Amino acid sequence: MQIEERIYIPVPPMLIDQIWSEVDQWHRWDPDTKQARLDGPFSVGSKGRIVPSKGLGIPMVVTERSAGRSFTVEGYIPLFRLHFEHTVSAVDGGSDVLHRVWFTGPLAFLFGPGVAKQVREGLPRTMQSLKDYAERRHATAGNET
Repeated sequence: MQIEERIYIPVPPMLIDQIWSEVDQWHRWDPDTKQARLDGPFSVGSKGRIVPSKGLGIPMVVTERSAGRSFTVEGYIPLFRLHFEHTVSAVDGGSDVLHRVWFTGPLAFLFGPGVAKQVREGLPRTMQSLKDYAERRHATAGNET
């Protein structure tokens, strides 16, 4: 089971990547994140913690990172993994941004449907919030010159 949401954002892909790399600021654009942190650089193998706006925090690890293009983090509890893949690519006048979520582990059949429902409801809102945040950042950066 995979859940995807895609959005066009009229800013350069490098700005989206910069926003993603500021893990401790994720709450500024993701209404479903209360707090996030990494105990190291934004690179494969770095571990941290993410606290959703509703619920308990869970450990996370960066499992894929291609600077300027993508990253994947895995949240985990015993026997259940949540995978959050983020990709950005250049398109005319901006960025095509895709977030994809899927679940693995022996208990995915049990937890997956409930978590999937929350993700399906929240992901469009998160993507719109990312778009709004990126556009504000882009406008501010343009005014500093």
